[in-house]
Amino acid sequence: MGNNNNMVCDLQTGVCGVAEEEDVEIIDFNQPTKAVNLYYVTDPICSHCWALEPVLRRFVEQYGNFFNFHTVMGGLLEKWHDGPIDPANGIHKPADVAPHWREVGEHSRMPIDGTLMIDNPVQSSYPPSRVFKVIQKNHTDAKATEYLRRSREALFAFNQNISDKSVMIEIANHIGLDGKAIVNEAEQQVGLQLLHEDFDLVRRLGVRGFPTIIMTNEENKGVKIVGSRPLDNYVDGLKKVLNLEDLQPKPVPSLSDLLEKEKLLFSKEIEVMYDVEQADVKFLIEQELPTNHYQVNEILGELYFTATK
Repeated sequence: MGNNNNMVCDLQTGVCGVAEEEDVEIIDFNQPTKAVNLYYVTDPICSHCWALEPVLRRFVEQYGNFFNFHTVMGGLLEKWHDGPIDPANGIHKPADVAPHWREVGEHSRMPIDGTLMIDNPVQSSYPPSRVFKVIQKNHTDAKATEYLRRSREALFAFNQNISDKSVMIEIANHIGLDGKAIVNEAEQQVGLQLLHEDFDLVRRLGVRGFPTIIMTNEENKGVKIVGSRPLDNYVDGLKKVLNLEDLQPKPVPSLSDLLEKEKLLFSKEIEVMYDVEQADVKFLIEQELPTNHYQVNEILGELYFTATK
């Protein structure tokens, strides 16, 4: 799609790209669906998508049995060019993105360093998006999602250039795949084709900003929720799509199961999943996990926890 004028992420709306006028908009799609389908339109370098991760994880954990989850690549940055990218917001070059990212990181408490965009900027979000699509095709949605998560950690928290071939290979290797083969395939026509299929879907869904979540039901009616929103917005949207007054959520997973599955969790993610205050996270970890099962670290003033078993 190449939304090169959409690099600024607005703190009030939680949108990277064009903000819609309404928080929750009722929409109608005339396409056959068998059940509720949820389309999560995103991009590897979308800072508000990173900010949404704590809420989205809880929503999927507790309500995922009500819908089929589809991750769709939106194409936030095709390439930088000589002219101004987004002059209205002061975005003329990659370095101008860094303060916007830092602001999103501080506001959401999902840590973002951002200095990479000054020193060694991501030139395009398309390469890691193509790798995501190839993993999705050759392996599973879960593996592709794991790749996307590790990429975002690498970019936002650990300041790595996730459009760099060697970094993409390393991330794929780290999750147990043949990184070289996958990245090579992503650079071929097949990678391009898979990504453009997603872009076609994004256009059909009428999505212009990220993150956008669209849920549609069997009657081809749905809701569109744009931006990084509180959990209640997504639950209310799902109720509308299902035409139900009340939904019974599944219990949240145990902290030990969650950390084993996710491998790395930031403090904010634990706070959102378990409704605990920031000051109580360490106590919860100590109560729930054997000391040899995790490590605690700090980055950009935020604690994060990694599984050691």
